[in-house]
This record gives sequence, structure tokens and C-alpha cells, in this order.
Amino acid sequence: MDMAFDEYAGAPDSALLVAFANGDSAAARLLVVRLSPRALGQAQRMLNDRAAAEDVVQEAFLRLWKIAPDWRQGEAQVSTWLYRVVANLCTDRLRVRRRNVDFDKIAEPEDSAPSVAQKMQDEARHDALAAALAEMPERQAQAVSLRHLEGLGNPEIAQIMDISVEAVESLTARGKRTLASILASKKAELGFNDE
Repeated sequence: MDMAFDEYAGAPDSALLVAFANGDSAAARLLVVRLSPRALGQAQRMLNDRAAAEDVVQEAFLRLWKIAPDWRQGEAQVSTWLYRVVANLCTDRLRVRRRNVDFDKIAEPEDSAPSVAQKMQDEARHDALAAALAEMPERQAQAVSLRHLEGLGNPEIAQIMDISVEAVESLTARGKRTLASILASKKAELGFNDE
């Protein structure tokens, strides 16, 4: 397996997908190793649920494997396609969840902070951010999450959300203002006052 990884080490994602479509399972394993951490992070931030995030990423990869034989190199990046599918699957789950589940009953992901005090502070901040993102319009929350939590650039976010770069900039700016407004009254309790 390591030798197969070495063989594909410098290959672009699209070449790995084509190799998988031609029957090379090592190419698929390397593609999963490359793309799943960011996809899982994106899904976990959107869903605030590790198990649901893993399910979403698995479903996104299944869809990728299904379209692999028809993949046209050069039309889109494999990573962008995958992150867009992850975002859409998460949005679908959030819509169902908003109809059926109280957000207070959703389990928080485990936090590996070094001290109990830091863990409590991190959890309070995480809860506040998750609650604030849940209050925001979906498109603003998605743009802010992809830009500032996932670290994606505006062109990639535009492809994922199927909007223009200018629309991403506008959504992100409005989203940041909305987020700041929602969190403004909680600065002291979240430990952001340095007085």
C-alpha cells in the first residue's frame, strides 16, 4: 500500500479519481487520505455532531466513486466538488434537524483541551459560536464557516455554493456583521474582555 501511495504522491486529485475509475483502489485510498480530514472538519463544524459528520463524508465519497467513471478532468477540482457535496448534505441534515430536534439536545464533540478550565472556556465559546451560526441565515452561516473556519478562498467557496465571488464576499461580510452582533453581548462571559 505504501508503494502505491509513493507512486501517486505527486498526482493531482483528478488523476487519482480517474485511476480509481480504471480499477486502482490504491488511488481511491490516497484520495480519501488527502480529502477526508478537511471534508470531515467542514461537516463537523456545520453539523456539530461527529457521527453525523462521518456519515456525511462517507456519503459524499460514495457519490464521488459513483461519478468517477464520468469525471472530466479540467472542468472542476475534485476537492471543490467533494466539499460542495458535503455542504449540501449537511444543509439537508440541518433542515431536517431544525424541524425535528431541539439544538440543546445535540451532543457536543469531544474537546481535547489541556485543562478543565480551558476545556470549559472552549466549550462555552464553541456553544456560543454554534448557537450564533444556527441563528444566522443559512447562506451567511455557510459562507462564514467555509471562509473563516475551513480557511477556503472566495473562488472555491463560490464554486461550492454555486454563486459568484462577489456574492461570496457580500455574504461573508454580512455574515461576519451578523455573527458579531449576535455574540456582542456575550464577550465578557466568553472571556474576551481583557480589562
